[in-house]
Amino acid sequence: MLPLKQENLSSLPADLPVPAYDRGALRTGIVHFGVGGFHRAHEAMYLDRLMTAGQALDWAVCGVGVMPADRRMAEVLHAQDGLYTLVVKAPDGTLEPRVIGAIKEYLYAPDDPEAVIEKMASPEVRIVSLTITEGGYNFNAVTGEFVADHPDVQHDLRPGVAPRTTFGLITAALARRRERDVPPFTIMSCDNIQGNGHAARRSFVAYATLRDPELGEWVEQHVAFPNSMVDRITPVTTDDDRAEVRKRWGVDDAWPVVCEPFTQWTLEDVFPQGRPPFEDAGVQVVADVEPYELMKLRLLNASHQALCYFGYLAGYRLVHEVAQDPLFARFLLAYMDREATPTLEPVPGIDLDSYKRQLLERFSNAQVRDTVARLCAESSDRIPKWLLPVIRHNLETGGEIVRATAVVASWARYAEGVDEHGDPIEVVDRLKDTLTAAARRQREDPLAFIANRDLFGALSEHERFVSAYRSALSSLHHKGARATLEELAGAS
Repeated sequence: MLPLKQENLSSLPADLPVPAYDRGALRTGIVHFGVGGFHRAHEAMYLDRLMTAGQALDWAVCGVGVMPADRRMAEVLHAQDGLYTLVVKAPDGTLEPRVIGAIKEYLYAPDDPEAVIEKMASPEVRIVSLTITEGGYNFNAVTGEFVADHPDVQHDLRPGVAPRTTFGLITAALARRRERDVPPFTIMSCDNIQGNGHAARRSFVAYATLRDPELGEWVEQHVAFPNSMVDRITPVTTDDDRAEVRKRWGVDDAWPVVCEPFTQWTLEDVFPQGRPPFEDAGVQVVADVEPYELMKLRLLNASHQALCYFGYLAGYRLVHEVAQDPLFARFLLAYMDREATPTLEPVPGIDLDSYKRQLLERFSNAQVRDTVARLCAESSDRIPKWLLPVIRHNLETGGEIVRATAVVASWARYAEGVDEHGDPIEVVDRLKDTLTAAARRQREDPLAFIANRDLFGALSEHERFVSAYRSALSSLHHKGARATLEELAGAS
């Protein structure tokens, strides 16, 4: 069994492609915060494609970890020289593996924040990219305002301290570049937020202004924040995935990545300091990302929310099992056709009917084995950004809201932390205590969960929403998830 390391690449089996380019000649051009499965199946994969074609050799990635959970990634990537195996799993069981070599180095910020700041201050770094989750931008989901009183933000704003947030680290690097008369890098968000570039701009300008108003003005005027839409279903790596890589290819990879065949990246072309030729690797480089972005957020991401809570309550634990259930498939299509699609503008080059059918096929891919629990995690960061905009749009225009509202009710029921058989549910959410406490009051006070104005704004005061919500929640409590969906399907 060969450990996955640079020195062993020439000894790996012929059916496992490895980097054909000289990794020793790579130069770091991108610093990426949040090196998880998605980044490694997406941005790093696109860069590896370019490098294999002899391009972008000065755009290698330096990964950065900020959270305590990132320490394990640091250990693995250090041990494996930044290498990992990407395994694409097709619905027919075909596996397409490849060792990806685009990550040149990795820094764990809590161990050496100065090294992270100085790396970004280097003129060779021209892009800082982000997959820090929807909640990582630290803004209020309703008002959009930066949460300045967050304890970690307050810590980083104290003079002379070593930063421990993404904002503190990146802004410190920008300040150094400004002092040294080095042009600022572009900050490229790859997170599932509507207008993710705009969101990043708001948050970083707000933080920089709190640190130094002149610096905040400079960031707003000189730093580019392109919008992007990213898409590839990438489940959490399991021990079975590691075992499969060892068995099939004789490689000991501590953290491989598995993903579906589909991949999409639509990117706004705003890079003053240059960028890799992403379009040569299949990226859609466009002037306006918004139509693609709203399509993905309100059809794919919101549909994931539509199936996960109902699916978990109905007893499913794997996403493909939910999507292959005809009742759930009808519900998802009805949500997409009758509630989400009316909120969208035409998307250049995309047939929305084909896109929606393809989504169901992707969700049904049994080889990927994506978990329902993964989709249920961090809902307080997801529902307000993906699903509530659909409800608000349709409330304003007189459109249908019954299915999207039922999804909110299914989240509220799930957040009680007990399933329909009385077994505990592990609720994973930064607001878990608040959400669960409110959810457990809702049998006596049906509006307790949606009274949280930080998440729902004034929706609890909208009669049509409240009526649909109470009806769905009551059905979930008294009839269960499946019967509730059957009634919704009958109403269709």
